[in-house]
Amino acid sequence: MHSYTIGQAARLLGVSSDTARRWADAGRVATHRDESGRRLVDGRDLAAFSVELAQGGGEDGVSYTSARNAFPGIVTAVKLGDVAAQVEIQAGPHRLVSLLTREAVEELGLEVGMQATARVKSTNVHIDRV
Repeated sequence: MHSYTIGQAARLLGVSSDTARRWADAGRVATHRDESGRRLVDGRDLAAFSVELAQGGGEDGVSYTSARNAFPGIVTAVKLGDVAAQVEIQAGPHRLVSLLTREAVEELGLEVGMQATARVKSTNVHIDRV
């Protein structure tokens, strides 16, 4: 299972570490501590929270935008077919969907809750494993 520090979670959500800590303190996103005492967010919990946030669950109603073509985020869904696959990434407020081969998904080891970057060129979305 993938877990993220508060700082990593904040970066994936497109907010400051202070905002992510406040959300965790308020119980909006569940955390646990590792053996070093660092507060961590489970990847699946972060994936679900990022979807909720993007659908208007944000506390300030601000819409985040990006003019870049690389979208670091968290994998929120992987649908495998016999040959093809569909991968969804939530990158801050941006939901990106890529259609690729099942073989590519398996080679990258993509699964819900892991960090990945969607790269967009024209109408193609490519997935890079972080």
